[in-house]
Amino acid sequence: MLSLSKIMAIGMGGFLGAVGRFWLSGLAQRYSDRFPLGTLSVNLLGSFMLGLLATLFLEKVVVGQELRLFLLIGLLGAFTTYSTFSLETLNLIRTGEWLFAGSNILANVIGTLISVWAGVSIAKLW
Repeated sequence: MLSLSKIMAIGMGGFLGAVGRFWLSGLAQRYSDRFPLGTLSVNLLGSFMLGLLATLFLEKVVVGQELRLFLLIGLLGAFTTYSTFSLETLNLIRTGEWLFAGSNILANVIGTLISVWAGVSIAKLW
C-alpha cells in the first residue's frame, strides 16, 4: 500500500512533469508548423532521462523510494507524451499527411529507443 508521502511524491512529480512537458513542447513546436516536433522533443528527452535515472538508481546510486517515485513515475511519467503522439499521428493520417505520419512514428519509436539506450549507456559509465 502506498503511504501518503509516496502518493505526494508521485503527485508533485506529476505536476512538475506535466508543466515541463507543456513548456518544452511549446518551445520546440515553434520550430515546425506541420511536424509535431514538440511531442518528439519531450519523448526523446523523457526516454533518455528515464534510461539514465532508472539505471543509476538500480545499479549505481542509492536513493530513497520517494525520490525514485517522484522522478521516475511522477515527473517522467507525466513528462513523456505517447498519448499525444498517437493523437497527432492519427490527425496527420486523417489529413492525408502520410509522410509526416510515418516520419513521426519512426522518429518517436526509434528515437526513444536510442534515447533510452543512450541514457542506460551513460549511466553505466559512472
